[in-house]
Amino acid sequence: MRQARPEVRFGQMALIALGSNAASREISPADLVLSGIAALSDKLGPDLNRSRLFASPAFPAGSGPDYVNAVIRVATDLPPDRIMAALHQIEADHGRVRGARWASRTLDLDLLAVDDAVLPDAAVQTSWRTLNLAAQRTRTPDQLILPHPRLQERAFVLVPMMDVAPDWRHPLLDLTVAAMLAELPEDDRAAIVPID
Repeated sequence: MRQARPEVRFGQMALIALGSNAASREISPADLVLSGIAALSDKLGPDLNRSRLFASPAFPAGSGPDYVNAVIRVATDLPPDRIMAALHQIEADHGRVRGARWASRTLDLDLLAVDDAVLPDAAVQTSWRTLNLAAQRTRTPDQLILPHPRLQERAFVLVPMMDVAPDWRHPLLDLTVAAMLAELPEDDRAAIVPID
């Protein structure tokens, strides 16, 4: 007799990164990020904690104006695919148009993690996490990858994460946010400046 597959159980803590570097309808990037935080709390569940707002250089360098970035921790009962659908709707509601990779945007929302979930599996997450920069410029996954495959490389994600979840541990790297941030170059960390 064939055994039933165990159900994947997702925790209730989602970590979401927000960024904006293009004003929309005369709304500043900082106000767009704050509006995005309010919309996330409405659609997903209570905002347990939000980081300060940070000014961050555009990535890659020279790709546009500086960003305003933040991270929030949200309690939600939604599974990751429904969280992503809500994020895409909120982006659209804030004037986000998907165009060129790493182009300026009114509001960018990235699902960083849902507790310690690894999606779709460790092998696929690892292959996207270790993708070289040249391939990152041209390839995008056709499925949800968790944890976000680039979070450990980006000071503009890790610095705000320190405000809301410094002890969150990457389930495959076995490193906390604080440890991942410490591995980044000092210049990268210093470039992320609080604005509130």
